[in-house]
Amino acid sequence: MKKLIKNLAAVAIVAFATFSFTTIVKEKKEIKIDESKVVWKGYKVTGSHEGTIALESGSLSFEGDKLVGGEFVIDMTTINSTDLQGEYKDKLDGHLKSDDFFGVTKHPKASLVFTKVKASGKNAYEVTGDLTIKGKTHPVSFVISIYGNKATTSLKVDRTKYDVRYGSTSFFDGLKDKAIYDEFDLVADLQF
Repeated sequence: MKKLIKNLAAVAIVAFATFSFTTIVKEKKEIKIDESKVVWKGYKVTGSHEGTIALESGSLSFEGDKLVGGEFVIDMTTINSTDLQGEYKDKLDGHLKSDDFFGVTKHPKASLVFTKVKASGKNAYEVTGDLTIKGKTHPVSFVISIYGNKATTSLKVDRTKYDVRYGSTSFFDGLKDKAIYDEFDLVADLQF
């Protein structure tokens, strides 16, 4: 019996020592900006508009093959529409960059920093993050899927939380068919 206790104690000491000096390595994988794409889509009573916006930088953090974090910087000066051409495209792009919408002269960058990541399936994670637009930060939640060196996600953003009020029925009455819905979509296909 004493020998069994000594053996168990020895095993416990070895296990404790092993786990005490073994660290889980966090690996940060940079996003390949030129191979990744972020698409936005905004909705109004009479239809919708869509376009792209460029990432300035981004990374996903892993422990082994498990996603544990991420952070992104978005170049707001690159926001543009892809569903219009010519004069109408130029007008919409200019309006989106103006103070009525994203005020890119004063706020050229937006960011997203993951604050909580929870596995929700084989390749899926529920993420909560801090999204900053126009200097205002609010939490957002979304699902991200990871397949090899590719990540995909889509999220809804309530623009009014970031002081983007133009055409919002939450702030202006009598807009009728000029109303623009408060939420817009972001869809990201990321390569790393």
